[in-house]
Amino acid sequence: MSFDADSPATDTLTFFRERFGLDESNLSAGLGTALERSVDFADLFFEYSTQDSVVLEESIVKSGDRHIEQGVGVRVQRGERQGYAHSDEISVESVRLAASTARAISEQSSGGGSVTVSGGGAPGRDLYPVATAPTDVPVEQKVSLLGEMDSYARSLDSRIVQVMASVIGQQRHLLMVGSDGTLVGDVQPLVRLNVQVIAADGERREIGYQGMGGRHQLDVLMEPAQWKPLVQEAVRVALLNLDAVSCPAGTMDVVLGPGWPGILLHEAIGHGLEGDFNRKKTSAFSDRLGQRVAAEGVTVVDDGTLAGRRGSLNVDDEGTPTRRNVLIENGTLVGYLHDRLNARLMGMEPTGNGRRESYAHLPMPRMTNTFMLAGQEEPEDILRSVKNGLYAVSFAGGQVDITSGKFVFSASEAYRIEDGVIGRPVKGATLIGNGPDVLQRVSRIGCDLEFDRGVGTCGKDGQSVPVGVGLPTIRVDKLTVGGTQS
Repeated sequence: MSFDADSPATDTLTFFRERFGLDESNLSAGLGTALERSVDFADLFFEYSTQDSVVLEESIVKSGDRHIEQGVGVRVQRGERQGYAHSDEISVESVRLAASTARAISEQSSGGGSVTVSGGGAPGRDLYPVATAPTDVPVEQKVSLLGEMDSYARSLDSRIVQVMASVIGQQRHLLMVGSDGTLVGDVQPLVRLNVQVIAADGERREIGYQGMGGRHQLDVLMEPAQWKPLVQEAVRVALLNLDAVSCPAGTMDVVLGPGWPGILLHEAIGHGLEGDFNRKKTSAFSDRLGQRVAAEGVTVVDDGTLAGRRGSLNVDDEGTPTRRNVLIENGTLVGYLHDRLNARLMGMEPTGNGRRESYAHLPMPRMTNTFMLAGQEEPEDILRSVKNGLYAVSFAGGQVDITSGKFVFSASEAYRIEDGVIGRPVKGATLIGNGPDVLQRVSRIGCDLEFDRGVGTCGKDGQSVPVGVGLPTIRVDKLTVGGTQS
């Protein structure tokens, strides 16, 4: 194998060779140590990441930092057992020690094996071509941006009494080497811009928050045409909440708006479709391939190949190319999300969903960009079809039990629907239900699929990774709504 010219893999191997003195023979030696006993698979994962952030509050810069993370993780697999060791030092000796430790953890009998690393497989695409790393943008420009956002937010309404804004940039250099011949590198940018405002009217104070980001140059977010609408939206939400009334509780029809409400799909359904939960039969979707699990017309996709999206990757953290995975097709469960281990143990193919927070963590099946495909109906018609219900536009957070599928989500922007008309905003609305059951209750699907602005972060087993979500306007019949109205 050989690297393609000017590919992310070429750049990354050259980067690690020049910075740490690693070459093909060093990598072969490290894998050889891991393979001194009989194993099913072994791999090396190298990471060098830089991240910086600037935070503004009360019209002054409150903090600014730059963080560098580097290290190597070595994994050894046999059967279901995985041995894993890591070091924050990248050197020939640290790779050898980590490989020896991981092999010992796997506790297997002798057998032996070796692999020669002589070239590399580059990703077949570059979903995030970036000329200037986000961490290379001068801090003065970032401070100036946040100052402009602060002034602009306060100019929009006299009731805005506090503004908090932050800008974060990250650049990850990754190199993955496997005993199956994998030698893949990637350079992953990630940027995010956040703004939170507080509006006050008498004794009442309310918060409005918005964020955006993705895998692209930071310059994209620094354009006024991008950040001004973001600030406007944060101010709108804060002022809207000043007028919100308590939400009634009960069972009612709920309309979910497009975009960020897809987080409910991610949490309540997506996690249950990850391979590890299904291999262990701890998911509400275990052993249900080929069965109807959702209403007709519901198609759920996880796609890591969407250019520039926060959850997208050229390759996952095992070197497997990401792809478009249809999970539920027209209501029928057709697939799970897999890393290499769970795919092998379940007799299936890896889907490009092996992800980890850093070199210090084992990879596991994780989502990338998860969304429901659009239907045919106009959003206005869906709203008009509800006599007495709730319109949930955005969520602040939630919890889900993977085994049962039960969830609770808190709405940060929601409205009453009365006789098909959007009424007053409400506060304190929570949606309570069961993931598989909710999919069966989807009665209408809009034509307006939208994705979130690029702020999603998913937590699982103590690891956090960036993700994306999407949803068209949908109607869910007879969902339990918790409220604060006495």
